[in-house]
Amino acid sequence: MNFNPWIAPEQYNISSEIESHNSEKPALRLLDDQGNTTQITYSELLKKVNQLAGGLSELGLTKGDRVLVMVPRAIEAYIIYVACLKLGLVIIPSSEMLRAKDLSYRLQHSEARAVIAWAEGTAEVDRITEELPALQFRIDAKNGQAAGWVPLRSLMEGQPEEREAEPTHRDDMAMLSYTSGTTGNPKGVVHSHGWGYAHLRMTAAWLGIESSDLVWATAAPGWQKWIWTPFLSVLGNGATGFIYNGSFSAERYLQLIQENQIAVICCTPTEFRIMAKTDSLAQYDLSSIRSAVSAGEPLNQAVIKKFEELFGFIIRDGYGQTENTLLIGNLKDSPIKIGAMGKSIVPGIVEVIDEEGRPQPMGEVGNIAVHTDMPALFKAYYKDPDRKGASIVGSYFITGDRASKDEDGYLWFEGRGDDIIISSGYTIGPFEVEEALLRHPSVKECAAVASPDEIRGHIVKAFIVLKDGVTGSPELVKELQDHVKSVTAPYKYPRKIEFIGELPKTNSGKIRRIELRQREAQMNG
Repeated sequence: MNFNPWIAPEQYNISSEIESHNSEKPALRLLDDQGNTTQITYSELLKKVNQLAGGLSELGLTKGDRVLVMVPRAIEAYIIYVACLKLGLVIIPSSEMLRAKDLSYRLQHSEARAVIAWAEGTAEVDRITEELPALQFRIDAKNGQAAGWVPLRSLMEGQPEEREAEPTHRDDMAMLSYTSGTTGNPKGVVHSHGWGYAHLRMTAAWLGIESSDLVWATAAPGWQKWIWTPFLSVLGNGATGFIYNGSFSAERYLQLIQENQIAVICCTPTEFRIMAKTDSLAQYDLSSIRSAVSAGEPLNQAVIKKFEELFGFIIRDGYGQTENTLLIGNLKDSPIKIGAMGKSIVPGIVEVIDEEGRPQPMGEVGNIAVHTDMPALFKAYYKDPDRKGASIVGSYFITGDRASKDEDGYLWFEGRGDDIIISSGYTIGPFEVEEALLRHPSVKECAAVASPDEIRGHIVKAFIVLKDGVTGSPELVKELQDHVKSVTAPYKYPRKIEFIGELPKTNSGKIRRIELRQREAQMNG
């Protein structure tokens, strides 16, 4: 397998991808929740980047220092990220949802020398009671009113608007992203500058961004998906990024797409699902969209078909992890099988393998695995040199997700390895049950998990959030069970159904089936 097209030059800094688009063209358009619009050009953005880089350098930060960054969807987020990368600093992306305990672990484990936070984040950092011996600089990114914090704007005052990037090697650490598992503390995922080079080139055929596009990717800073698309893929392709720093509402999102003539849209599956359930969906004009993608977890066929029927575009799934980049996807202008994850972005990068690392026969479920030589695979887990190796079998890194591959090379998602349900010898992926349930007009969201059963070992249980105005009842339970039997193989139907107000989710919006599974195990011995 030839990975050369995605290997960065030996001396390479991610910020060069953005600086190559230096012009008076709009880089970012921000709309806040009050309806105010702010716009900044590439040249204005890069001047501010250079001023902040100068201020951070003057403060005493040097190449290799770790900096925890916790800011909202704001133009400042882009300035901070590019400035840090340009200096060779290591960014620790952190969600605004993190609390003192979460931040304390990250700051101690990473030995960060600086933290850059918005107003609410400064308060959480100040609540940390543990010793933070490495932390020297606290920078207030918003208004500079936090006691003991350096105002970001003061660092930029008087600094030159031109600055050379710090020389960095493609293997130098650029990002230290923490990702939570099902047990233990979060893992620190190390990404190099060379990762950014590979990411931009490997994902181009999926996102389909052109420099003339207005692109709205809804992920928030602090998540790897924000780095993937709103940050690197938008600015690295010279497009204009649309930023909405307001709360999610299906009607509001649809209205913004229509009013702003969004050309490329990237939403979470949850956002698309809720929009698809909007009664007034057909009233909106989404004709401006020429590329629509979804990532985070699989998107349901019924949702994809609804947008295609009403608006003529297909939402294309993409799959990747914090540890890598986009690995599998339905590429723009390529044949699509609705319901499939898509194909390996490039043949040979991804394979479905068994426990010994052998490719599985077509149609057989196995581990989704990525070739260890793939340039966008993470370097290591920080301060845990053996952990990556524990997930490597032969020439492949095991992702922890499972799928099957058909005769045309399309992958079909089954679920996390620990989410798979085995009932009376049948192997059932939770996604296929959820897919069937979501086709019912009363279902807003759902999650299927294994529930212990004395006879069958486990049975399928579905936790269902009903659409507004619908009330759960024994009659509806029976109706939903019959509905699933009519849509998919009858053995997959949920023998138990529980109606709940909301599903447990991660901060990034992924359903935490593990919580539901643990609850079932406790309740059923």
